[in-house]
Amino acid sequence: MTSCDDLIAEAAAASIQGWDFSWLEGRAVEERPSWHYSELVAQRYTRSSRALDLQSGGGELLARLRARPPFLVAVEGYPPNVEVIARQLCRLGAHVVAADSDRPSLPFVDGVFELVTSRHPVVTCWSEIARVLGPGGTYLSQQVGPHSVRELSEFMTGPLPAGSARDPDLARAVAEASGLSVVDLRVERPMTVFYDVGAVVFLLRLVVWIVPDFTVERYRDRLRAMHALIEREGSFVTYASRFLIEAIKGG
Repeated sequence: MTSCDDLIAEAAAASIQGWDFSWLEGRAVEERPSWHYSELVAQRYTRSSRALDLQSGGGELLARLRARPPFLVAVEGYPPNVEVIARQLCRLGAHVVAADSDRPSLPFVDGVFELVTSRHPVVTCWSEIARVLGPGGTYLSQQVGPHSVRELSEFMTGPLPAGSARDPDLARAVAEASGLSVVDLRVERPMTVFYDVGAVVFLLRLVVWIVPDFTVERYRDRLRAMHALIEREGSFVTYASRFLIEAIKGG
C-alpha cells in the first residue's frame, strides 16, 4: 500500500496544464450534470458560423468536437494555458487570442458573433458578452455554482461563511440587466468521490480557488488527516455545484 507521503509527493510532481483531469482516472470520480454541456456545445456549433469561446483553458473541449464553426475564436488569459491551447486549436483552423476575458473589455467589434460559449468561467462579463453578440445571438455556459465542493474546502480550511457570489439567480439578473433574455437556467449538485489523497492534492493544485492559499507544506497536516479518513472509510465524498445558463440577445 502506498504511503500518504508518497501519494502526496506523486501528485505534487504531476504536470498541471490546461484543464486536463486525466491524471485523476481511477483516483477520483465526478458525476456529470444531466444536461451534457459538451453535447450542447457541439449541437450549437453545427448551427453557427461565427463562435467565440471564453476562458477556454487548454482547449480540451473544443479540440474533441467533431465539427466546429467556420470561424471559431478561443480566448484564454492564463499564460501556461495559451501555449497549450494554441497547439490544440490552431492546427484545426481555429483562432486563439491571449487575453483576459474576465476583464471589462473584449478585443472584438460589436455584434460579430452568433454564439458565445464558456465552461466554468471565473468571471462572466455580461455586458461584454451582450456587446459582441449579434441580434438573436446566444450565450451558452456551464458555470460553477454556489458552495461547490464545500465539504472539501471546509475539511482543509475550516468553516466557510454563508452566501456566494455564484448564485444562479444573480447571474440571471445581471444577464437580463445587460440586455439578454435568459431562456434556460438549471442547477445540479453532482457528487465527487476521491479514492486517495493524491487525487485531492492534484485537484487543489489545478483548481486553485477551492483552497486559494493551498500548498502541500502549508496543508500537510490536513492532507494526512484526509489520508487517514480515506483509509478508514474508503473514500472522501463532496458535492460540486453546477448551473447551465443560456441567454439570447434580442433583435
